[in-house]
Amino acid sequence: MESSGLASLNRVDFGTFVWINVDSPSSDDLSHLSKLYPFHPLDIEDCLSKTQLPKIDEYPEYLFIILHFPRFRKEKKYSIPEQVSIFLGKDFLVTVHTGEIKPIKRLFQSFANSGESNGQCIIIESSCSSPPLLLYKLIHSCAENLMLMLGKVMFSIEQIEEKVFDEKMDAVREVAELRHNVANLRRIVFPLGRVVHDLEKKVQRFAERNVNLYFSDLSDYIDKTWAILEECKETTEIYKDSDFIISSDRTNKILTLLTIMFTFSIPFSVLGTLYGMNVHLPGGVEKPWTFLGAYTTFFVILVIALVPVMLMYVTFRKLRWR
Repeated sequence: MESSGLASLNRVDFGTFVWINVDSPSSDDLSHLSKLYPFHPLDIEDCLSKTQLPKIDEYPEYLFIILHFPRFRKEKKYSIPEQVSIFLGKDFLVTVHTGEIKPIKRLFQSFANSGESNGQCIIIESSCSSPPLLLYKLIHSCAENLMLMLGKVMFSIEQIEEKVFDEKMDAVREVAELRHNVANLRRIVFPLGRVVHDLEKKVQRFAERNVNLYFSDLSDYIDKTWAILEECKETTEIYKDSDFIISSDRTNKILTLLTIMFTFSIPFSVLGTLYGMNVHLPGGVEKPWTFLGAYTTFFVILVIALVPVMLMYVTFRKLRWR
């Protein structure tokens, strides 16, 4: 690996072309890069901007490509897009990114270490004999990492399935986190597929051999990723609806039970209120009933209260309100 004189601007020489990797770029790094190659100033500005949409800008000497790949934030439990800007020419491939896209870092380091171990900076590999093929390998590595992330999403979906359909457990938070992560991945993968499809038609002029088959295979791989994401989206939507229905049913059962308990207590409340008033009532304190003993009034009131409760219970059963 050779340094350009700036710590974050590194290169690997493949003999017929070079790969320059700008990790966590500064204005000075990109200014130095613009002196090496005649890149358009707007493209240089786009490399520093974090609000760019995935796209391909075509120039006579090179293609300027912006792609987004996901980075999973463990503390937030969802993925965020990380931007990589790519300049593709006949004798160069330049990548500019924040350094958070691990597959790119690993791929670059593997080539750099291979060159150092051989005591040279020229690395020959049949699968990377031209900038378009190296670009294919780079995107494919990131797509494979994306597929691993999808595998973890699918594992999480399987893990919370039992919790979602268990009436005694609440899975609202887990389902919400999953839906958030899937939504972010969809926002990343959909434009990625569009850009990769466009690359099929535009990279051939920078390669001596036919590379359309490689990018066609890459497009199929991205389409497969999108199909898995669609399945994950449908599953999380089902989980969301199921959890809502089960939670609502559980709440309704609780409210039904509380309502029945309150209704059954009405006769006792009415009689208790009447006999707690300072008025003359049959069986009151001044003239209590004693034909069943000292607690005759209490027994009579209890029976009078239980009769409407039993009538309400029978009515509820007939109407199937319970």
